[in-house]
Amino acid sequence: MNATDHIQTEASSLRDLIQRIPKTDLHLHLDGSIRLETIAEIGKKEHIDLPSYTAEGLNELVFKQHYQNLEEYLKTFAYSCAVLQKPEYLERVAYELAQDNQQEGVRYIEVRFAPQLHINANMEMHQVLASVDKGLRKAQQEFNQRPEVKDGTEPPFYYGIIVCAMRSFFEEYSEYYTNFIKAHAYSDMKSIRKMASFELAQGAVQIRDTYGIPIVGFDLAGAEKGFPARDHWRAFQHAHQSFMSKTVHAGEAYGAPSIFQAITELHADRLGHGYYLFDTEKIEDEEIADKQRYIEELCEYIAEHRITIEVCLTSNMQTNPTIGTLENHAFRHMLERELSTTLCTDNRTVSKTCVTQEILLALKHFHLSPRQLKHTLIYGFKRSFFPDTYSNKRRYVRACIDYYEHLMEGVSLTSLTTAEDLTE
Repeated sequence: MNATDHIQTEASSLRDLIQRIPKTDLHLHLDGSIRLETIAEIGKKEHIDLPSYTAEGLNELVFKQHYQNLEEYLKTFAYSCAVLQKPEYLERVAYELAQDNQQEGVRYIEVRFAPQLHINANMEMHQVLASVDKGLRKAQQEFNQRPEVKDGTEPPFYYGIIVCAMRSFFEEYSEYYTNFIKAHAYSDMKSIRKMASFELAQGAVQIRDTYGIPIVGFDLAGAEKGFPARDHWRAFQHAHQSFMSKTVHAGEAYGAPSIFQAITELHADRLGHGYYLFDTEKIEDEEIADKQRYIEELCEYIAEHRITIEVCLTSNMQTNPTIGTLENHAFRHMLERELSTTLCTDNRTVSKTCVTQEILLALKHFHLSPRQLKHTLIYGFKRSFFPDTYSNKRRYVRACIDYYEHLMEGVSLTSLTTAEDLTE
């Protein structure tokens, strides 16, 4: 065996190990994680105007390796949302997404999307959510019938659904938004956005309680700068008072004040991205005199209250080219401060990634110790919005930890990570 063979063997061994250990994905957008073949097939069948009707063409023309900024990144969703306007397509995509996760050892996912992007004349909000739930539930039931799961050798697969309110939207975003804006012709767009998110929160709670759909969380997504979190206080207050967990996209394209608002005004239990948490230059509020102290105190609050940050390495590198190299990512500071973090994909298709890939990137660029790797993975289970009782969640988390420890027994993570170019 020559040196090249040794490297390939080690890399393969590490990837195989990471694929086998139990994992979560708590920040996973449905419409950003559709199989390219599925987009092409539905687009062709429904005569949807796509740049290409092949997976290869879409990969080249739409879902790029790099994007100029978050806004360009978000434009890709116009194509993916276009193929999700019928119940059967929502069900299919949800089912395939669960399967894709199961194939790489992900045992728990929280699938998020904005239902108001899919409501139309033929599909009301409860039908949108029921269709996604049907696809996920089918994949869950099939997986949990496997002999190794039924006999308790391996932990089962579970899922939850997170609904996303949009920080910003326009008429062309969806049929629902077109009608909603027209119905409020005498209101300004800021007021309309507030009303839309509150309507979504009320609907999510009622559908959860009426239909038993595992809607486990409420989120705020979309362009961050210029669209402050506090505008959606009423929606999140309703979710909060209805015992629905909250996660908020914050610190992805704006600074610590956005994260502060998410926590103090929207009751965020988790934070999506949090990349700019440590950046003083992203604090534009003149009332904050000592920016570094502001960040230090915010970090301490996040740490003390175990507010988990959903870290999306590849996605951040794509939407923010100024990061340069992955070693510059704020995940390093999060690890140093021992913040509660979990690695997520954000959008499997748009970012061309998977959970295994994100973990391999973290191991390579941040040299995670065995302790750090275990904590990062287990935080995903512990800080999940699990769709069952706390007692059952504890038992499930324990089963996943036991299985993880079983697979890692006798494994030297250090020796496996000495190989070069693990993720290329």
